[in-house]
Amino acid sequence: MDSASSDPRPARADAPLHRATTRGLKVVIVGGFGVGKTTMVRAVSEIRPLDTEAIMTDEGLEIDDPSGAPGKSTTTVAFDFGRITIDDEHVLYLFGAPGQQRFRFLWDRLFTGALGAIVLVDPHRIADSWYAVDRLEHQKTPFVVACNDFGEGHRPDEVRDALDLDRYVPVIDCDARSRESGKGVLITLVEHLYSRAPSPAARRPLFPTPEAAS
Repeated sequence: MDSASSDPRPARADAPLHRATTRGLKVVIVGGFGVGKTTMVRAVSEIRPLDTEAIMTDEGLEIDDPSGAPGKSTTTVAFDFGRITIDDEHVLYLFGAPGQQRFRFLWDRLFTGALGAIVLVDPHRIADSWYAVDRLEHQKTPFVVACNDFGEGHRPDEVRDALDLDRYVPVIDCDARSRESGKGVLITLVEHLYSRAPSPAARRPLFPTPEAAS
């Protein structure tokens, strides 16, 4: 039995948005290879997530370096997609970006229209997140940093220093496997976005949902 057929969550076509939903917030989850981006999307999505994971081949091993994620046998080759409702009017659309360097040309496309991002970090491989932080700062996309729990690692303040983050960028611990932990990261991001809004009128998602726009 494949994972899709055993997933009790409805597909997007079988889970229409609430009739009052008018605003959508696009969130991109980025980070290094094998850091847990697909896992987080799968954990928090209220619908059956769309993913583009493929089996890693011997040819791919010659290009990608899987040493930082031992035991990993699949990899995202396009993006992951999920959805979670905030309230009757607002919904988050989650896009997980591929982590390998050869697929990073997709990142700027995924950042288009995003109001915020999550940089998922393996505290044992902090350097793998430098590129994500650099691209988000270049794109001027607000973001939070979430340190995935892979066991004992660096403290959040050490991660902040290692990534040379501005003091206002939130850095929090999380478990990408946990729905509640993932929701906590999303709440932190939304609060961060609202705190940066220039006025109360701007403190709401700006992009209409695809369903509302159609």
